[in-house]
Parts: sequence; C-alpha cells; structure tokens
Amino acid sequence: MQTDEQVKEMVKQKYSEIALQDKDTNQSSCCGSGCCSTEVYNIMSDDYTELKGYNPDADLGLGCGLPTQFAKIKKGDVVIDLGSGAGNDCFIARAETGAEGKVIGIDFTPAMINKARLNAEKLGFNNVEFRQGDIEKIPVTSNVADVIVSNCVLNLVPNKDNVFKEIFRVLKPGGHFSISDVVVVGNLPNALRKDAEMYAGCVSGAIQKEVYLELIKENGFTNVQLQKEKAINIPDDILKNYLNETELTNFKTGNTGIFSITVYSEKPKECCGTDCCK
Repeated sequence: MQTDEQVKEMVKQKYSEIALQDKDTNQSSCCGSGCCSTEVYNIMSDDYTELKGYNPDADLGLGCGLPTQFAKIKKGDVVIDLGSGAGNDCFIARAETGAEGKVIGIDFTPAMINKARLNAEKLGFNNVEFRQGDIEKIPVTSNVADVIVSNCVLNLVPNKDNVFKEIFRVLKPGGHFSISDVVVVGNLPNALRKDAEMYAGCVSGAIQKEVYLELIKENGFTNVQLQKEKAINIPDDILKNYLNETELTNFKTGNTGIFSITVYSEKPKECCGTDCCK
C-alpha cells in the first residue's frame, strides 16, 4: 500500500513526463500490442476547441470534462484553477473574466508550471498567473476566489477531504465551484485499484460517486448540482493489461461503472458558525 507522499511523488513524475509532450504525442501513445500509460489519460477528455479562449499549446488532452463551460464566470471575477496543467482552463476562464478579472492556476508539477507560464507570456496575459503548490494546501489567502474550477485532478490527490476544506477556505462567501472529476459506482477490480499508472490516469484514484458528493456537503457547501455526467469506457486493450479474461468479463457485465461528472456547489453567503468564513 503506497503512502500519500509516495502517491504524490508518482503523480508528479508522471505529469512531468506528460508536460514535455504535446497533445498529439499523448493521444498517439499506444505502443504495439500493449498501450502506454498516457493512453488512459486521453480516454476521458472532452473537446475544448470551440470554447472562447482556447489555446492549442495549452491543451494536453488531460481533462475529463469542461468545467469552465459550466462555471458561470462573470467579468471581473477572480478564478482559481486547481491542477492547471499547461493553462488550458485558465485561458478559457480568462476569456470569461476579461482583462479586469484575475485567474490563478495552481499545479503540483514544476514542469507544468513552466509550460503554463510560457504559454501565458506568449499570449500576453498579465492577469493570469501560475503558482506551484499542493491543492491540499492551496497557496492562496482565504476568501479570495469568486469561482474555483478543476478538471480531472482531485482523483490524483489522496486526501480529497482536505481539498474540499481548502476550496471552502479560499472561496469568498457566496462564491462557487465547478469541478469535473472521475467517480465510480460499485467496486473496481483490485488490479485497477492498485496499479500506479491507473491511479495517475484518474481511474484507480476515483472514489464512489455518493461518497464524493457527500464530502462536498460535509464541508459546508450548499446547492450541490450535477451539471454533467457521462460514462467512461476503458478499451479492452488497456483493461487486458490488468485483468484476466474472467475478470474482464465480470467487470464489463457487472454493476461497476466509471463516470466523469461535473459538479457545481456554493459556499454560503453568510457564516453559519464560528469557523464558517475562515
């Protein structure tokens, strides 16, 4: 069983490798009879190309939804993107918040931060910044953000409860988030749960859908809404790396499902207790 720190280090190493590749390389990474790990990352991604602010240099195909499309960002908002990668969601958020707003991207991986900063510099954006940090300890002061977005990142964090606590702290009273993530219904086979590559690919790190939604409520958020949900189908040529034929058949015909969801929720406008607005 890996410790939380070992999981984080594995994720950092894997996403450092991905940061040095372009989207086409990531998406064509099936190697002969067995698929490389990056194949897993791209099964879930949605098409950003029609969204205002889209920049192909910032799109590594790592998401599992379009949270910025649902995030209700207004002109002048302060937006924080957790797990900002090469900056894709930040630049789309900037198209919504405008030059008068501010966008802050947080990422764990130095190589991703460097790539995002280069992209922002090329675009000439002086109101988009990128900070290296752990989203279990967001490097932002309390009550700053109008909106928080995140795209297929909480699965990479061992302690998701800590992240939601931090999201609550950083949001202004009355602020909200829109997060795309992967959840499961039923129990994943042990081989998928234990494999490090599947963790980095956001599969084995997924928790139960109802547990995920309950975590949000337990941390004080209100008006929880599922904005989008879609089934994730992992190709057989990937599953065969982890499951034998019997396990594969049972997995595909059983009650287990892997889903991408986009969830919206709000921090209450008024404090409901002594710790509410900290």
